[in-house]
Amino acid sequence: MFDQKVKVAGSTGKNPVGRRGALVGRSLGLAGAALAFGLVALPASAANWWSPTPVLSIGSKVISVRTAGAKGDGVHNDTAAFQAAINSLPSTGGTITVPAGTYMIDALRSINLRSHTRLKMDPAAQLVAIPNSSTRSYVIKAWKLTDVEITGGAVVGERARHKGTTGEWGMGIDILASKKVYVHDLKVSNCWGDGIYLGAIGSPGSAVVSSDVTVNRVVSNNNRRQGMSFGPVQRVYVVNSTFSNTNGTKPEAGIDIEPSTQGSAQNIRVENSIITGNAGSGMELQAHVSGVVVTSSTIKGNKGFGVYSGAAATSQFIGNLITENGLDGVAVMSPSHDLRIASNKITYNSTRWFIANNKSIYTLTSSPRDLQISSSARAITLTGNTLSPTR
Repeated sequence: MFDQKVKVAGSTGKNPVGRRGALVGRSLGLAGAALAFGLVALPASAANWWSPTPVLSIGSKVISVRTAGAKGDGVHNDTAAFQAAINSLPSTGGTITVPAGTYMIDALRSINLRSHTRLKMDPAAQLVAIPNSSTRSYVIKAWKLTDVEITGGAVVGERARHKGTTGEWGMGIDILASKKVYVHDLKVSNCWGDGIYLGAIGSPGSAVVSSDVTVNRVVSNNNRRQGMSFGPVQRVYVVNSTFSNTNGTKPEAGIDIEPSTQGSAQNIRVENSIITGNAGSGMELQAHVSGVVVTSSTIKGNKGFGVYSGAAATSQFIGNLITENGLDGVAVMSPSHDLRIASNKITYNSTRWFIANNKSIYTLTSSPRDLQISSSARAITLTGNTLSPTR
């Protein structure tokens, strides 16, 4: 094991990945220091709340969007037909089927789902956003709902043909103030903002959060702001999914957990997933975030940090491969506290410095390059991690 050295940051607690600013550089010349960490007191759970295949209450009625007039020819605006099919379901909900085809969707009007409803797309079905100039748009909306399933096919944004230059809120799938939502076996790409956004509706102190959301076997690729963003949520399980190649407007992360002041993001589990090739960090955890577990995942080849904790609490990073990221593999800044970083392979990070200096990223150094722990972060436990070998 090579876990005896970490980089100790200063005690300012400043976030080196600006919320809207560029990643800033930092010296690789800081001396390593051995840190003694106390045990992290993490809350115990009486039972696992997560499941890759949650049970939902979906109505029995089945309607095809073709029956409602959708053409799926890549030319016709099919938004009204989708909405007509959804609105024709009884109050108990049902399943909307989407045969193979390319369906043009007006993301300013959106596909507005209802409770107890499944949107079931053929694997060869695509929902393609019609170009617009708005700062905000949503291909699929699930707002203030319960028991919703979105599966199959692909959601394709309009970033390449977007008519405006401002804003960062063109979302593929937007889930707000909803509970028991299951998104699985689909692709979302090329959005002006985030591939998937999960969050709340309402003011700080009274916001209704999204809860019990499962994202399974989803690929979110080449979106402009984030592969997936979290506002205020409770109990979200992300498993067997990929968040890749985010680029265009900061933070450009694979996954960004950032509820700001609207509320808190609690109990998020990311498991057996891949976060790679993003222009920012692989994952960012900001203020009002707690109870995050990242396990058995690969966080590789992102241009920023592998994992960046600006202020997370009571969270764990266990058994991951975190490698070949542009800055440190894991950076923990003040006021982060009560974090456990254990049994990870965190190797050959800080690649930006090596590439800029025309060196192989596998060059052995005597300075830490994989872990950066702020001296004022507290109750950080490091055990059993394998770091880059040193000369």
